[in-house]
Amino acid sequence: MPLLLTGSVANPLSLSAADLAALPAAAQIADVSRLDPKRAGRAVKLSALLELAQPNADAQYLTLHADRDDFHASLPLAAIRDRAVVIYELNAAPLPEKAGSPYRFLIPDHAACHTAEIDDCANVKYVARLELSATRGHDNRPLEDQAHEELHRRQAEQS
Repeated sequence: MPLLLTGSVANPLSLSAADLAALPAAAQIADVSRLDPKRAGRAVKLSALLELAQPNADAQYLTLHADRDDFHASLPLAAIRDRAVVIYELNAAPLPEKAGSPYRFLIPDHAACHTAEIDDCANVKYVARLELSATRGHDNRPLEDQAHEELHRRQAEQS
């Protein structure tokens, strides 16, 4: 399944895991556990994908769309542009479903972004599409503490 990068970009992208693996070494993170000891796999830097897609000047938000569970998170692009990665491989094989297949979005040390819009729920599993926009996109992360805790409990059970 390709990873799509759409929206307010000059160059919409449709990249397979093989395409991501073929990106230059400077775009790659060979071992995600060096960024986050709770995660594993090989990833590509969001900044490298943005370089390929060429965001329009009005692109201020990145919305993550996870088709498998209809989960969406819209994040301020400036806060994550140089921090976030997309995990696409685990143990030299496509990312398995249990690890968040087809792609998992990760913001290492998300608290360092210093914005309330970026929390642990911004580390989205099952990502199929990244969408850039001028305004905040669809975001169905829970707002209430109890619903937020329940989401994390369910995710822990799936992991």
